[in-house]
Amino acid sequence: MAHTINAGACLHYAAAGSSGLMAAADAQELGGTFSIPAVQLRIHMAGGLPSGVEMSGDTEDATDGLTTALAELSKKDTLITVSASGSTPFTIAAARIGKSKGATVIGIANNAGSELLEMSDYAVLLETPPEVLSGSTRMGAGTAQKIALNMLSTLMATHLGHVHDGMMVNVNADNIKLRARACGVVVQIAGVSEATAQQVLDAAGGDVKAAVLMAAMGLSRDAAQARLKDTNGHLRPILERSV
Repeated sequence: MAHTINAGACLHYAAAGSSGLMAAADAQELGGTFSIPAVQLRIHMAGGLPSGVEMSGDTEDATDGLTTALAELSKKDTLITVSASGSTPFTIAAARIGKSKGATVIGIANNAGSELLEMSDYAVLLETPPEVLSGSTRMGAGTAQKIALNMLSTLMATHLGHVHDGMMVNVNADNIKLRARACGVVVQIAGVSEATAQQVLDAAGGDVKAAVLMAAMGLSRDAAQARLKDTNGHLRPILERSV
């Protein structure tokens, strides 16, 4: 996943029903949390993302539009497929298309030995017990899928240098809460006052990593961004060299 983002390629999520909602939630949070560009993210949910409170169940079997939806899938892309049973027609069809195009296919399922896991390049088995409500995979299986997806995307962000000592250093601070968080990150890493952190963040155009280096090392915005380019976006090597 990290290699795909670094290469400027696309991260695709494909799933149906409750699994589709879990996949979509993960994909939609990557922009705000880690500033992953929207052009590098695709969500393929059976029947499309619901705009209201109703979600049709028969779309899990509808695979007609997948060939068109995945037409631009490339060898540099990663396709994350999610299905509790591991046999959902929509998800299996997406995985097959991914394999045929040479994309890296990650399969997440709750059923050992299922077709999705067998055909994936990376198989993630979530061995959840029988559902409290028989067949209601939105509960145990869906919860496990959400956790697994969160783990994968957070580890991806760590590899990309977007996590530093447990802090979101590549956050897209587009609201009051996140702007305060970005300021706090600069304060904690650079050891400066809130006023200084906010001033430097403004000068950095909201770029938290650059602001950290500007505050901690007295660099200009351009110099900070140049050093980050040299370390592929990782703060630690730059800060350790400055000690």
